[in-house]
Amino acid sequence: MTLFGDIGEDGGGPSRGPLPPLAERMRPHSLDEYLGQEELLGEGRALRSAIEQGVAGSLLLFGPPGVGKTTLALLIAQHADLHFQPFSAVLSGVAQVRQAVAEAVERRQREGRGTLLFVDEIHRFNKAQQDAFLPHVERGDIVLVGATTENPSFSINAALLSRCRVVPLRPLSDEQVAGLVRTALADKERGLGVRRLTIAHEAAARLAALAGGDARRALVCLEACAATCVDGDCIDEGMVVEAFQHRALQHDKAGDQHYDLLSALHKSLRNSDVQAAVYWLARALEAGADPLHAARRIVAVAAEDVGLADPMALQVAMAAVHAVQFLGLPEGRLPLTEAVVYLAAAPKSNAVVRAISAASEEVRRGAQHPVPAQLRNAVSALASELGHGKGYIYAHDTAAGVAAMACLPDALRSAVFYRPGPRGFEQRIAERMRENDRHRSGGNG
Repeated sequence: MTLFGDIGEDGGGPSRGPLPPLAERMRPHSLDEYLGQEELLGEGRALRSAIEQGVAGSLLLFGPPGVGKTTLALLIAQHADLHFQPFSAVLSGVAQVRQAVAEAVERRQREGRGTLLFVDEIHRFNKAQQDAFLPHVERGDIVLVGATTENPSFSINAALLSRCRVVPLRPLSDEQVAGLVRTALADKERGLGVRRLTIAHEAAARLAALAGGDARRALVCLEACAATCVDGDCIDEGMVVEAFQHRALQHDKAGDQHYDLLSALHKSLRNSDVQAAVYWLARALEAGADPLHAARRIVAVAAEDVGLADPMALQVAMAAVHAVQFLGLPEGRLPLTEAVVYLAAAPKSNAVVRAISAASEEVRRGAQHPVPAQLRNAVSALASELGHGKGYIYAHDTAAGVAAMACLPDALRSAVFYRPGPRGFEQRIAERMRENDRHRSGGNG
């Protein structure tokens, strides 16, 4: 018995109409068939028990494409005997939400059967559209299951978030994807088993790696490979690479994947890992990220993490920005890579970050210390009478170029905001600061 009707003995498809895509045919029919997420759906787990008892409630399924969000929603509806109503946030608005809810209320009154409203890409709804679900979830008119590839903490409003359990789903492992591929090749009822195809070990491993934990992408690739084979063929690595040559790498210019890649680049630069930094830069660029997004992150690293341990870092980073703007891609990858290598290898210091943070904290405490008289401009006769400018010493008139004159308010005379780090050029800055402090204190006027 299959989900899609009878498949003929020749494997040519069901008796009526063409076969659905392989990814749809291989969709799991039960929790036992569901691939991955063992920490959530393994035997005895709380979520699995709730689903099996039909009391899972409203959920937000959060995870990358191809990990089974739609399938899990279907299984939840199946166990709870709920009508499954798919709904796309890309194609629908508040009016369609109201219509779907009205139909759900009518269905309950007519058939005594509830409705699971599955909202794909729910993060694409704005706050007002998300709010439209609230009263209906609270009244129990619907069970809401939303699917999102973006972190719900940022993409779903707090009111809706508080009424739904967030279920994080992980990408499938390469071993799980390779196993799914072999299952699809062997399954005579729903897969490609009637064609007696096999796949080389290296090809299966390459396919799994290229799929990136996405079961749908893996099965689409497998189906594309099968389309070029005759029955009994062995799918080799070259076929897999050919099928994937136009694939889109995992990247969402406005979503978590985009920021995850840039975060990985930043943290690798901060940790002085040249190889990792070059890799994450390549990942972001190959996935279609705007090169200026990466360039801005590189400038941030130069100021935040290298700082004055290497004053050239910011110049190198800004040069990369201008070079990318001038060259575009693909040539712009080179100055970006040069900057990444330079910054990763540079000595690191966050002393500048700590300095401005400490000074800002002092300012926020509320005390508005007056500017010392010697630092004020005597722009009028009255100002001169009030002592503005009195005691000011022009630094260039001193032998050392540093005047024995205080520049901080009296209440902050002993404050220290910037403390040079122990690495790179900041060691020389520390020496200069000690010498300048001595001159300002009058030690060598």
